[in-house]
Amino acid sequence: MSFSQSLWQANEALFQSTLQLPFNRELAAGTLSRERFRHYMIQDAHYLVAYGRALAVTAAKSDNAEGVVQFANAANEAVVVERSLHDGFMRDFGITAEQFAATPLTPACQHYTSYLVATAWSAPYPVAVAALLPCFWIYAEVGRDIHARSVAGNPYQAWIDTYASEEFHALVRAVCATVDRLADEAAPATRTAMHAAYRDAARLEWMFWDSAYCLAQWPTAAAELPKK
Repeated sequence: MSFSQSLWQANEALFQSTLQLPFNRELAAGTLSRERFRHYMIQDAHYLVAYGRALAVTAAKSDNAEGVVQFANAANEAVVVERSLHDGFMRDFGITAEQFAATPLTPACQHYTSYLVATAWSAPYPVAVAALLPCFWIYAEVGRDIHARSVAGNPYQAWIDTYASEEFHALVRAVCATVDRLADEAAPATRTAMHAAYRDAARLEWMFWDSAYCLAQWPTAAAELPKK
C-alpha cells in the first residue's frame, strides 16, 4: 500500500460521511436550494484565493524544480481558472461583485483557509503538501460520486462535471505521487505529521460542506448589527 493510499484508508469513514452530507445528496438530486448553492459559491470563491496562496508558498518550499512547477501551476489554476468559473456561476445565480466582496468568510471557511496558509508557511514541505491533498482528492472523489448519481436535467450539472472531469483527477494523481515520494524519503515523525495534516484538512472539508448547507454565519453577527 502506498503512503497516499494509507491516508485514504485511515480516513475512509470520514469520506463516506462527507458523501452522505445533505449538501452533497441534494446536489446530486438537483434539489439543493439556490440559497444554499449561492452561499457555497461565495465561500468557495473566498477559499480559492487562500488556497492559491497556500499552494504558492508550498511551491516555494519544494525540494526540486518539478515541485515548484507543479504547485505554482496549481496556484494559478485555483486563482485564475477556477475563479473565472466562479464568475460565470455567480452571474448565473445573480451574485454581484459587490455582494461577493461584502460577504465575510464564515467560521468554517476562515478556519480552513487559516489552517492551510499557516501550515504552508510553518510546516515542513512534506507536511504542507499532505495538508493540501484533501482539497484535490476529496473534491475529485465527491465529484465523481455525485456525477454518477446526478439526475437528468440537474440544474447544477455544469458544476458537477468540473470536479468529475479526467483533467481534475489527473491533478489528484500527480499530487498523490508527490506525497508518496516525500513520504518514502521522510523520517517516521514527519510521516506521522503528514497523516495528522491530511486528517485535519479532511475534517475541514467536511465542515465546509456542512457549513454551506446550514447557511452558517458567525454566532455574534446579530449582536454586531447597529441598534435601532
